[in-house]
Amino acid sequence: MKTETRVRSILFLATIAVALVTAPAIAVAAEATVNLGTAEGFAILAGTTITNTGPTTITGDVGLHPGSEFVDTGVTLIGTRHIADAVANQAKIDLVTAYNDAAGRPVGSAVPVDLGGSTLTPGVYSSGGVLGITGTLTLDAQGDPDAVFIFQSTATLITASDSRVELINGARFCRVFWVVPSSATLATDSVFVGHIFALTNITVQNGAEVEGQLLARNGQVTLDTNVITNEICAAERMIDITKTASPTSLPAGGGTVTYTYTVTNPGTVEFSDVVVTDDMVSPVTYVSGDTNGDGILQPGEAWIYTATDTLTETTTNVGTVTAIGAGVVTTDTATATVTVAEGGLLPDTATPWYSILLAGVVLVLLGFAGRVVNRIHG
Repeated sequence: MKTETRVRSILFLATIAVALVTAPAIAVAAEATVNLGTAEGFAILAGTTITNTGPTTITGDVGLHPGSEFVDTGVTLIGTRHIADAVANQAKIDLVTAYNDAAGRPVGSAVPVDLGGSTLTPGVYSSGGVLGITGTLTLDAQGDPDAVFIFQSTATLITASDSRVELINGARFCRVFWVVPSSATLATDSVFVGHIFALTNITVQNGAEVEGQLLARNGQVTLDTNVITNEICAAERMIDITKTASPTSLPAGGGTVTYTYTVTNPGTVEFSDVVVTDDMVSPVTYVSGDTNGDGILQPGEAWIYTATDTLTETTTNVGTVTAIGAGVVTTDTATATVTVAEGGLLPDTATPWYSILLAGVVLVLLGFAGRVVNRIHG
């Protein structure tokens, strides 16, 4: 009876296991972006005042509502002013909607208070407290240019001097959102990316750069010798690398292989400082593709690199391209595998004649063993 019960239990568990393995995977929807409405084109939008010290360049519109004081001494504005007008008023209304949307997104992962040193993939993050960045925070879109990153603070956002937010693998500034239910401070010479939704004030200290938006619902924005850039979201940083090997297979003992790396720019942002490396081969040498010789990977260009290696065993290695587009480091990787045939004294056991040979050896050994037995008993 016990045996029968055990058998039934095993069959039941096996049925469940099979069901889990064969059941179709449930697709997890990607996080939707936050709709900015008419606030989308503003580099800076505030409730009370906007002030500036030193030479500052702002790319994008500037808006104030209900306040009207824009101290623009030293400001180079590549955009339109909307000071206490109907456009700024509607943008503020849309900002409130966007703020509430981003603040209400369910948190997917917890993060430390200091995000510096982290590499994060798309999602909604909260520290359960304030947020800060010391060093470098890397946002990895994993090849999806529509990947969304939302960071929710419970109070402030404060970055350290010389801190950075870097985007890799297709991540875009226009898909990064920071919810700050108090004030935000970007420290001296920091490099920041994304849309800041601050309930009160935003302070950008000397030399700090921002790619994105400074949106202060009820307070002021204070600038000091900064570069604030809110370009069209369609300006995509995308860099691709493919890797091929010739030949893809080698005889026993190995041989020489030539790897070819093709780097392309399918986006709309130019890239400088293009570097191609390989985790197992050096050097990787540029061959051709820079049509005008300016060292800039233009949209649509394809740059060719090669490297040569001698292999004695099957090998898979990784090629990596790193470049800078509009001040942001972007990277991509590609792999290639070269097989090397196995050598040895005996051929593949699947060959018919080897099977016959092996059977013959077995028969000889059995015959020898029989003779020994007969002698012992004879």
